[in-house]
Amino acid sequence: MAGPDDLGARLADWLEHLGLADQLSGAGLPTYDRADGVVRWREPGTVEPLSDERLADLDRQLRAQGDDPAHGVPVALVRLRREAGVRAALLADGWLDYAGVAQLRGTSVDATRFALHKASSRRAVLLVQQDGATLVPTFQLDDAGQVRTELLAVLETLLSAGVDPWRAWIWLTTPAGLLGGEVPHELARDPEELPVVQRAAVALAERAR
Repeated sequence: MAGPDDLGARLADWLEHLGLADQLSGAGLPTYDRADGVVRWREPGTVEPLSDERLADLDRQLRAQGDDPAHGVPVALVRLRREAGVRAALLADGWLDYAGVAQLRGTSVDATRFALHKASSRRAVLLVQQDGATLVPTFQLDDAGQVRTELLAVLETLLSAGVDPWRAWIWLTTPAGLLGGEVPHELARDPEELPVVQRAAVALAERAR
């Protein structure tokens, strides 16, 4: 087993304790494996071993958040873990394919696909790509399968700023700090609160730019 002075092992143990080891690759950071009780760190996307200097830099980088490095938390990895959990929930029950939207609209699949892609080119609908498939998040649709009118300006603001579709989906369907913990797409149903949601979307779009 690695001794207590082994920085690589201690860093790996810390990340595993926090439940964040699986987020390293998604963050473009070095990753590691364990073999015969030895932790081996490697450069992102390669098998090249991490130098002692790079490992020390990584340790400082991950512990930089907070006043006490000994108890710091890698916020970027926490955010990635949270987003991964939200993605899983949305993929489980939060979208339709072309056929599902076509059924709601009472139109053919081909006509629905054409209409959705035309609307997407105008940034009037949120389409998300996942494993080669196109997903239509259901939060944005009314009972007839049309994009909710009150969300059109919000979607246009986010998509025209280049906000990643997954990030837009997550932001619109989870409690937002800019809205006092309210869920944006739900708050937008209230005409009096819609301008607040639109302003929050503008703020998010500006950060994306």
